[in-house]
Amino acid sequence: MPTGDTPDAFLDELAHQRRASPHTIAAYRRDLRLLTELTGAAPLAAVPPQQIRRFAMQLHGRGLAPRSLARTLSAWRAYYRWLARRGLISRNPVEGVRAPRAPRTLPKALPVDQVQALLDAPANDLLELRDRAMFELFYSSGLRLAELAGLDVAPHLDLAEREVTVTGKRGKTRTVPLGRQAAEALAAWLRQRATLAAADEAALFVSRRGGRLSAGQVERRLARWARQQGLGQHVHPHMLRHSFASHLLQSSGDLRAVQELLGHASIRTTQIYTHLDFQRLAQVYDAAHPRARKK
Repeated sequence: MPTGDTPDAFLDELAHQRRASPHTIAAYRRDLRLLTELTGAAPLAAVPPQQIRRFAMQLHGRGLAPRSLARTLSAWRAYYRWLARRGLISRNPVEGVRAPRAPRTLPKALPVDQVQALLDAPANDLLELRDRAMFELFYSSGLRLAELAGLDVAPHLDLAEREVTVTGKRGKTRTVPLGRQAAEALAAWLRQRATLAAADEAALFVSRRGGRLSAGQVERRLARWARQQGLGQHVHPHMLRHSFASHLLQSSGDLRAVQELLGHASIRTTQIYTHLDFQRLAQVYDAAHPRARKK
């Protein structure tokens, strides 16, 4: 068994005393081997904080992604904490060293015409009638995948009032409106639902076997539907939620209303859609402004 203050001793303790997974051990081993390479002949216990910062800058300069760099720093931090518990160092040199913030990727929204093509396609059988109702509901009300899959016929759906009540993240319940076309698609599905649903099944959307449709099944059905309509790209449920938010914000400009409809706890989460809207405006500007068009 390894002894002393070596990374091998640290990894051995992780594996045998803390029961860390083989995946975790392998990742830590790679990250600590990298630290050993960067320090060269210098003992790891003597590396000062400023040197750790330089190492982080070097790795970032080599093209290491912010998330990967954050993982590497986390492994180094854990090793130095282990040394500190053993009394071998007085200060963890990695504390306070942070990776650059990863760029926030903007959600992908479908253009309005592609959404129209997706939702206007006719349903050719009972399962497609169900699918069309699901996809109309996604786009009409901006639901999350888990929220839609968890819907029951009652008390969640109220076609008379054209609204649906869902339970979102952290158990928060919200009621959102249904568009006319979504309400019509849901009504058409409900008239046929009993031919598939088991007698005691409460779920709004059921599989051909009569039980609740799983989230994975919903994803696969949407991907299949998009392929059939020739959209030429993979379409997933969250893309319809993004499209709902983006298109609604473009039309209304009401960020607070979009936040409430999406069930976001923080307005900061909703604000990402303002960037989407700006991207669209920038594209219009580049295409139309006399001083922006390329000659």
